[in-house]
Amino acid sequence: MTLPFEKYRETADFLLERLERVPDTVVVLGSGLGEFAEGLQNRVEVDYRDIPNFPASTVVSHKGVLHRGSVGEKEILVMQGRFHCYEGYTMEQAAFWVRALRLCGVKYAILTNAAGAINESFSVGDLMLIRDHIKFCAESPVAGRHEEVFGERFFDMSDAYSAFLSGVVKESAQKLGIALREGVYAFMAGPQFETPAEIRALKILGADAVGMSTVYEVISAAQCGMKVAALSILSNMAAGVSDKPLSDKDINEAAKLAGGRLFALLGEVVSRL
Repeated sequence: MTLPFEKYRETADFLLERLERVPDTVVVLGSGLGEFAEGLQNRVEVDYRDIPNFPASTVVSHKGVLHRGSVGEKEILVMQGRFHCYEGYTMEQAAFWVRALRLCGVKYAILTNAAGAINESFSVGDLMLIRDHIKFCAESPVAGRHEEVFGERFFDMSDAYSAFLSGVVKESAQKLGIALREGVYAFMAGPQFETPAEIRALKILGADAVGMSTVYEVISAAQCGMKVAALSILSNMAAGVSDKPLSDKDINEAAKLAGGRLFALLGEVVSRL
């Protein structure tokens, strides 16, 4: 760990005071999915810029606001936007919120993102539950000086995508009649989209989708004992899978296509925790 522990503690203390109480569950909204936060009841908002040591969210579709609010009778935190390495952050900085919220007592994280489909049996607009990931870059969000309060230095990743939480997601999807794919998510740092050759290599290695977020958050959460489930909206077919040039406009279009189903699923999932 390269960031001093005191920075995490300062952030946690600020949030505990500002929010008065911190629920045990956080939902992180990916690109084009911020609308879910607007539906919370009894909202309390904190701009990321006001939170000590928090990075700034520089992507247009990531508003950069932390919410505490209710879905039915369940109170949750919602992060309206996240941080990415392609914005210039280290993995530790991009995953900073994980350790800070863990110090606040958060136990569960439901992560969402937009991803490109590699698996040709998938379609644009599908929802995919991530069951595992592939990461090739050497950087890790938990490298550097070790703080035992955040867990062991060497830790198991077999249940990084919690079997318990993933089971809740699948049961919720079945109850609502929402079709849910499952697959392996490959992390690529971006911001450029992948080449067709990279996509062919990832397909051979077993990846079903590819994206530029989420994985560093999952690694940090696995170390500090936060249970995670992660969902992707498949916003486009990856490079070389179709002849269509890739564009970030696909993300917002896919969010409109699948957002209603995802928001309903998130609501059902958090009500069960």
